Amino acid sequence: MQLLKHRWTRLARTAWKNRQELVAAGLTTRRDLLKLGLLTGAGALVAKHGLSSRVADAQVTSPVTPEFVEPLPIMPVKRPLPNGAADLSPFPTIAPNNAGGEGRTRSHQAFEKYPAWFPFPPARVFEQRYREAWTAVSPDLPPQPLWGAEGMVPGPTFYARYGEQILVRTRNELPADNGGFGIPQIATHLHNAHTPSESDGFPCDYYPDPGRPAIASAVFYDHHYPNVLAGFSTQKYWGAGDINEALGTCWYHDHRVEFTAQNVYKGLAGFYLLYNHLDTGDETTGFRLPGVRDPDDFYAPVQYDIPLYLNDKLFDPATGYCYFDLFNTDGIIGDKYMLNGKIQPYLEVEPRRYRFRILNGGPARFYQIFLTDNAANPRIPFWQISNDGNLLPRPLKVRNLPLAMAERKDIVIDFAPWAGKTLYFENRLRQVDGRGADENLGEDGSLFRPGQGNFLLQFRVRGGVAEDNSVDFETSPDVQFYTLPPREAPRLTRTLRFERGNGQWQINGRLFPADCGVVRFRVQQNAPEEWRLQNDSGGWMHPVHIHFEEFHTLRRNGTLVQPGNPEYSRKDVSWLGHNELTRVYIRFRDFEGRYPIHCHNLLHEDHAMMLRFDIDQTGDTKPNP
Repeated sequence: MQLLKHRWTRLARTAWKNRQELVAAGLTTRRDLLKLGLLTGAGALVAKHGLSSRVADAQVTSPVTPEFVEPLPIMPVKRPLPNGAADLSPFPTIAPNNAGGEGRTRSHQAFEKYPAWFPFPPARVFEQRYREAWTAVSPDLPPQPLWGAEGMVPGPTFYARYGEQILVRTRNELPADNGGFGIPQIATHLHNAHTPSESDGFPCDYYPDPGRPAIASAVFYDHHYPNVLAGFSTQKYWGAGDINEALGTCWYHDHRVEFTAQNVYKGLAGFYLLYNHLDTGDETTGFRLPGVRDPDDFYAPVQYDIPLYLNDKLFDPATGYCYFDLFNTDGIIGDKYMLNGKIQPYLEVEPRRYRFRILNGGPARFYQIFLTDNAANPRIPFWQISNDGNLLPRPLKVRNLPLAMAERKDIVIDFAPWAGKTLYFENRLRQVDGRGADENLGEDGSLFRPGQGNFLLQFRVRGGVAEDNSVDFETSPDVQFYTLPPREAPRLTRTLRFERGNGQWQINGRLFPADCGVVRFRVQQNAPEEWRLQNDSGGWMHPVHIHFEEFHTLRRNGTLVQPGNPEYSRKDVSWLGHNELTRVYIRFRDFEGRYPIHCHNLLHEDHAMMLRFDIDQTGDTKPNP
């Protein structure tokens, strides 16, 4: 197994010691560092005393931990309140209830604009509490003081159905003492969902906030998730939406401006899975994807349909506690690989087909995952069925899985031919810092040799034969899922350049303001546009995330994206490699308001590669906002 190694030079030790002392003193804001002369006017950390974020050796090397000694946790499914909104106190309201302790500042627009489709309050209501969670990640490390939903990291998984709206009340019960990093203010973003702006988790919708008297002491926030297909308010799909816009694997995470990386790294994230009459979670119906339900309990975990939350972390060699370098603006690269909150766990599987929903939770590592027996079969094929939250037009047989931060990819693995054997997920993509992978993607060059990469998860396949009613793609080559929604002529073309300037991360030469107050452009509702996403930052990679609606990738570096390419799909993250250009088609329907676009290398987002755009009835025509 390839280990990440950092040479502990004298400069590295000095840098790490000085950074730790600054953290302990609470000197971590830009204003503090400017006063001490440790931050330049351009925003870059100075090289003084080894503090520069360019000192790669200042990263720690985590303590040694054993591999594959603990089972993979399967996060429990969140259940609705038995009596719905009647179990909430105070009772939910359409307008913000700031006097009652709510942090929301705008009304729920779906209830006001479309009351016939969204009666208030929804029948399904949830309550989720964000708390400190002492979490065991490895038997050789102490319990970690992380932050999680309902005291677990990652948080519980939500199940939802199209056509059944829900309301989720989040309660902020995080401690005032952050233990070194993180801020106890939250703005929960439901990533990729077709959600009204006030429930999207906009970066400045965090609470509490002493700077805003109305929510200075707020303790909860009511999020409305309509679970509706995009386009439902347009004439063509009136009341129903386009089935080809259906989503499946979404996730929720904190989005507090300037602190997203710290709060997500600390644990504020979880899965949100959507089902409908085709993607049912029952392998005897619809698309017949792997999954066995309890017929009497929608909220019982679906067997053989397993979410995998993948991220990497660093741990302090002195204390064993999770470590976050507050002075790294490039991207923290961990040397411990976590699956559902455990370091390199194992999973016992039956000899049958499984669906895995793999999410790269970041903060800054790209992956290229292979399935291997670590012997004679280093590239075992499997089936990719989705890209981000969306099923592909048809399943694709692949031999590896590239995965940028925030991307989700559902795959199907048939373990029947491997009964009684042991298999592994192995990441072979080279990456040593926040710039991204060493080279462009491929099965040679930038990759570690088979068996020399980093093993993420061990599969222990039971012997014998197991019942399996899911579709076999090998013997059913005509399987199709959704088609791509039809495209119309775009209203205009906009260019967004993701670049580096004056030592900071920018979009079209500008930084995102901490008050989220600058509207860079306005999109006309229901009017399609073409966007050019250009990586102008040289040797850096940027996974660009667009909130609220999916896009179609038309071209990458001038090459047409065609059927058979995994990018021939609907996506919400565009992986921009070194100096790459993608052209995407996008339109925003049904709801209005403010939304962000940003790099999902969470350190780049926080420093401050993000912009705000607004959706309204008129829009503007800025080609280079």
